[in-house]
Amino acid sequence: MRIVAALGGNALLERGEVPEAEIQQKHVEAAVTALAPLALENDLIVTHGNGPQVGLLALESARDPELPHPYPFDVLGAQTQGMIGYFLIQALDNALPGQQVVGMITQTLVAQDDPAFSDPTKFVGPIYSQAQSQRLSRRWGWQMRRDGTVWRRVVPSPEPKEIVELAAIRMLVGDGAVVVCAGGGGIPVTRHKDGTLRGVEAVIDKDLTAALLAKALNADLLLLLTDVTALEADYGTAAARPIRHITPLELAKMALPAGSMGPKAQAASQFVSGTNHVAAIGRLEQAADLVAGTSGTIITDH
Repeated sequence: MRIVAALGGNALLERGEVPEAEIQQKHVEAAVTALAPLALENDLIVTHGNGPQVGLLALESARDPELPHPYPFDVLGAQTQGMIGYFLIQALDNALPGQQVVGMITQTLVAQDDPAFSDPTKFVGPIYSQAQSQRLSRRWGWQMRRDGTVWRRVVPSPEPKEIVELAAIRMLVGDGAVVVCAGGGGIPVTRHKDGTLRGVEAVIDKDLTAALLAKALNADLLLLLTDVTALEADYGTAAARPIRHITPLELAKMALPAGSMGPKAQAASQFVSGTNHVAAIGRLEQAADLVAGTSGTIITDH
């Protein structure tokens, strides 16, 4: 079986934690404990989020007195792919002796006229109080939105159209490698009339890119791994209950937050509708149970 596993931001950094390298490496090692067994009998492709990391780098870049202006988000996305990819391939190498593990810096094509550029929704970086967010917005011109009880920066999140390095990824997977790629949804780029690629200021949702990647690789299963056990009906009420099985049509009728579960539901629906294969949403540490269909929310076309 061929599996694409998309790790949520909690795989690297829990909300409110200090973003030290050692803390993130420990989280990655725990994530790989759940993922590595899947690679023993399946093709495994791993993607990951980068929201806290890219936001932190953006903040550091904005504060650097040596820079006339902060680094653009495509460059910051490339930096996080390298860092997080390193954490993951090292942990996977250690957990899978003798298995070839490869990390790839990956670009993702987006449309220049995507409406997301005029309506930023993707949360990046650390959490702030309302007063802190207002100060940062005034100082740097950042757009801030409420994320639960806290505030965070938001940036455009255009829809992924094409994974530039897909042919190389397909070749590596075909040769039996575990591939870590498309981190943070991929580095956002646009293609111009002369055929050249250029980076843009955005962060692509990693779940939507994971769905695109899974379809392109003809994966049998898309795993959307997070810190919740399952999607819930009547979420936030006393009547809340886990959803064990749902179809894309039923998912489309649910009102889910655009900054969190909404993209996961959209990604799962796109993959299942486009392939008639299976997607699953659930806890990272229960990855094996998700594969077996005994945990989380399973999405199928019937």
